[in-house]
Amino acid sequence: MECTIDWMPANGMAFLAETGSGHLLTMDGAPDGGGRNLAPRPMETVLAGTGACSAYDVVLILRRGRHDVRGCRVRVTAERAPQDPKVFTRIELHFIVSGVELSSSAVERAIALSHEKYCSATIMLGKTAEIVTSFEIVPVAAAA
Repeated sequence: MECTIDWMPANGMAFLAETGSGHLLTMDGAPDGGGRNLAPRPMETVLAGTGACSAYDVVLILRRGRHDVRGCRVRVTAERAPQDPKVFTRIELHFIVSGVELSSSAVERAIALSHEKYCSATIMLGKTAEIVTSFEIVPVAAAA
């Protein structure tokens, strides 16, 4: 895996990342640090990537278990250390999973497998942060 990041000096503290898969991601700093608030902060992208990594696992695990999952939203909140390097100290992921006849045990198991075995982001960040998960299920009626 690789990524190239270029500073865009004309935009203050904005950066353009090109991922190894050829996608572009813009990031910017806060105005009090010389940024112009043109894009997400780098640490926000870390948090978003973490939520997406785990949601990916949860959906994949449920699908492989032949569960009729229709949606998955993750609300992620984090606390950071007050001093530099201001690592994440606590990350809460709340999953809102929708589907047809999804059981609590299946969703709970998928989340646990993600955080204990598959999600590299949460496992890595778990070295400095307490990772807390919760979930709710939104039932969806089966198509007639």
